[in-house]
Amino acid sequence: MEDIKDSKVKRFCTKNILIILGFSSVMAVIALIAVGLTQNKRLPENVKYGVVLDAGSSHTNLYIYKWPAEKENDTGVVQQLEECKVKGPGISKYAQKTNEIGTYLAECMELCSNVIPASKLQETPVYLGATAGMRLLRKSKSPRKSRIFRDFLHCTLFQKRSWLNFISPDSYSQETFGALDLGGASTQITFVPLNATIESPENSLQFRLYGKDYTVYTHSFLCYGKDQALWQKLAKDIQVSSSRTLRDPCFHPGYEKLVNVSELYNTPCTKRFQKTLPFDQFQIQGTGDYQKCHQSILELFNKSYCPYSQCAFDGVFLPPLQGSFGAFSAFYFVMDFFNMTVNDNVSSQKEMIEIIRKFCSKPWKEVRQDYPAVKEKYLSEYCFSGTYILSLLLQGYNFTGDSWDQIQFMGKIQGSNAGWTLGYMLNLTNMIPAEQPFSAPLPNSTYVFLMVLFSLILAAVVITGLFICNKPSYFWKDMV
Repeated sequence: MEDIKDSKVKRFCTKNILIILGFSSVMAVIALIAVGLTQNKRLPENVKYGVVLDAGSSHTNLYIYKWPAEKENDTGVVQQLEECKVKGPGISKYAQKTNEIGTYLAECMELCSNVIPASKLQETPVYLGATAGMRLLRKSKSPRKSRIFRDFLHCTLFQKRSWLNFISPDSYSQETFGALDLGGASTQITFVPLNATIESPENSLQFRLYGKDYTVYTHSFLCYGKDQALWQKLAKDIQVSSSRTLRDPCFHPGYEKLVNVSELYNTPCTKRFQKTLPFDQFQIQGTGDYQKCHQSILELFNKSYCPYSQCAFDGVFLPPLQGSFGAFSAFYFVMDFFNMTVNDNVSSQKEMIEIIRKFCSKPWKEVRQDYPAVKEKYLSEYCFSGTYILSLLLQGYNFTGDSWDQIQFMGKIQGSNAGWTLGYMLNLTNMIPAEQPFSAPLPNSTYVFLMVLFSLILAAVVITGLFICNKPSYFWKDMV
């Protein structure tokens, strides 16, 4: 009887011990899984957001950017998320109706609230870059318009009137890309000159990007955007016309358009050519001659005066061109129309001239048939715009047949629209404090210690359980 009783007690104890060991093994497995999942779960993305409004002379675009909050050498690795084209004219047209600007921007600002997480909206900066359109407003007859609009901007958004260059975000190389920008009212050139000496201090800009210091040459030529340059050329040419008809080589043969004199002189850019005309309207009649168009455009660039060692035009200092250049905005859009961008196979400046020459000589009727989807305003001006770009780059900025190969007409940079807003956002990230990236909840040493500990516990529990199951007599023998 005593042996039977001892046997029952042993079985009962063995069963309970195995239950305890099983429970311990389950807990050890749960602990291992919990620590592993907690430590290795995907961390939330710690990013910053910024919004830049490109308030150009003829349109406004809104760009939403983001970058890792920890940054790289104090500069954000900026990526464009969204672009929104604001419906309507340039923002300078609202100088006398500033109360309507909220409605004007509402649709694109709504996009911001949909794209940027709600938790980040409060800290997201919004910058408005009022470019040449605002500078022309300041030069117009009514300074009050400029003052009203300036006061509005100071109350609502940070305003930046100057154009900032784009430097290639390669933090491991001193190689940089120069920047060529062309808008409706102005054009800009910016690059790092080979010799850091810049003869005109107003054209020198120092800043820090990705941990490196740069001294760059930069200048914005107001009134030399493609739209204002066309108005200048028309105002110049109508001066010598003996009738209401202006035979213009920069428009296609057969093209005709009526122009109001009041509209021609409604911009500060044409003041130097203004004269009293004996008519209120004149008619443009296209003749489609590239060479004569080119010569007419060259008369806009005053190359007769230069107070420095060398100049671009209008007495503006321009150091020797250095390195490769990215040409964007209207430079890209016009050249893309002619299939002459970085992705196309136009190898030389001579080929480009020949393509534009042939296009200009095409009859207007044939051009409209070939491009039915292009708006007439843009289509009619591509002959002038293409010729103007070549004239500006070759005679205005002094590119040659050799340095021409260094120009890349680009629309995007790694998925972001190429333009001043990208460089602007890059530069502004220097002023936004960096943050540490989100880290795992446990230090690595603690994580390793816990994983080893729970693994050893699990191993010990499993070995003990197997030993009891397979050799129970040894277990009880040791216990006696």
